[in-house]
Amino acid sequence: MDKIKSIAELTTLGRVRLSRHFFMREMLTSEIGNFCGVPNLPDDPDLAIEVGKHLCELLLEPLHSKFGHVSIRSAFRSSSLNAFGNELFNAGDKSARCAPNSYNDSRHTWDRRDAQGYMGGCATIFIPAYLDYFQQSDDWRALGWWIRDWLPQHDEVIFFDHLGAFNLRWYEGPNQSPILHLPDGSADFSTQTVLTCRGWANFEGDHSSLYAPALRQMGLA
Repeated sequence: MDKIKSIAELTTLGRVRLSRHFFMREMLTSEIGNFCGVPNLPDDPDLAIEVGKHLCELLLEPLHSKFGHVSIRSAFRSSSLNAFGNELFNAGDKSARCAPNSYNDSRHTWDRRDAQGYMGGCATIFIPAYLDYFQQSDDWRALGWWIRDWLPQHDEVIFFDHLGAFNLRWYEGPNQSPILHLPDGSADFSTQTVLTCRGWANFEGDHSSLYAPALRQMGLA
């Protein structure tokens, strides 16, 4: 598919089915784009679609199978939109939480490979079925441990405070599969809390005892 040049071509892109429950259209939504009038269109639609299919089939569909509806908060970002959002953030608008393009290539910017030539993509999501439990317990760790055990293809997971939202990334290159928490409003990774990471003593094995009580409370055990 060539770069989008018409409404008809954008409509066709939005109708691309990435997996059983997810389509490209919902991945293109952007508050920054909507409010500021900056288009959120891939320069390389085919690469964006390929990455989106991996992300949805390997990560989002298993979440959907266990927890039901997965709400997409922010997924694909074009390099131009992401750069614009990063400029807003650096100018003091902390609601525009866009990291530099050099960081988001093969993360939110699905249609650009990273400096090592690997493709990847992430989405910021929250899970409505988990939300009531999270708001009562402030416990992101239980879901983190479930992801560690049941989503072996995950690259990195970054939890936030609001709505228990988190970034979930698929990446074709080598990775350490970290699962961590970053306080809302912070872009400083020195404030992070790391739950586990490949190579850590707590990474391998069965962690079901750490999330089974949460699942029972949600009626999902």
